Amino acid sequence: MNLESGIAEAIGGTPLVWLKRLFGEAPFRVYGKLEWMNPGGSSKDRPALFMLREAIRRGDIESDTVVIESSSGNLAISLAQLCRYAGLRFICVVDPRTTEQHKRIIRSFHGEIDMVETPDPETGEFLPARIRRVRELLLQLPKAYWTNQYGNPDNSRAHAETTMKEIGDRLGEIDYLFCGVSSCGTIRGCMEYIRSRRWSTKIVAVDAAGSVIFGAAKGPRKFPGLGAGVTPALYRPDVADHVVHVSDWDCVRGCRDLVRYESILAGASSGGVVAAVRAMAGLLPAGAVCAAIMPDRGERYLDTVYDDDWVRRELGSDPNAGNGG
Repeated sequence: MNLESGIAEAIGGTPLVWLKRLFGEAPFRVYGKLEWMNPGGSSKDRPALFMLREAIRRGDIESDTVVIESSSGNLAISLAQLCRYAGLRFICVVDPRTTEQHKRIIRSFHGEIDMVETPDPETGEFLPARIRRVRELLLQLPKAYWTNQYGNPDNSRAHAETTMKEIGDRLGEIDYLFCGVSSCGTIRGCMEYIRSRRWSTKIVAVDAAGSVIFGAAKGPRKFPGLGAGVTPALYRPDVADHVVHVSDWDCVRGCRDLVRYESILAGASSGGVVAAVRAMAGLLPAGAVCAAIMPDRGERYLDTVYDDDWVRRELGSDPNAGNGG
């Protein structure tokens, strides 16, 4: 169960790319942190490694332990890959919003899919139903461990010790950080790193329209990985200085513009982060240095974000109109 070598060594150290063409006319600079260049294809590699490594160190995970998690897709892929390397059985509880591509990748690493088909009757959200299913599995399986991305401090610790540190080591004290939110692990870890150094960096939380994390009204969301139907345990009221809510169409347009101007094929959350930078552009002072975390790969969204027919059918928008082409 050694997670100190092999594929685990490749996690982190992702590049920061100046998005010069996308924001070339702006008086500020934006650097994209390309988290999709982690071996598992997303920023979730970092907390997956930290949560497993620390659980093994504490003795919570042994060689015959079954690892269980609720995920919309990316963390499940990261855990499936690392559990395969460690020789551990892994079960992921997902819901219908998880893409077929995500599920195929999970299974390719011998991860097991447990699908929750019906949302929670009280909230209408899938997350509470997924967590309820996780608790059922914990009772059914004699040696099971829930990594619990929603409340595990090792989730945020991973980003405090690696993601934000890497940004700081490269760019120094940045002026703005744009970060998507779901479990709140990434943004909380980055916030704790920034605050511990007494930086004046302003943190912008990028949340999905319809997400309730910051108290907005609940609504439908097409894409996994951004927003949540319940407030995560890792959330703190001071986790962000600004909150920008982005629509599904904002995510599509942002993704397609990343391809159009930067040749970066990124996932839906990354498009949302691009949209948030645009929304904040009028408030960003000249000379500001901004970092934008790009969470995952675009290949997992070829049937949605990058499919013209899907966009027209599901979002009622022309993906080739204006800047969305």
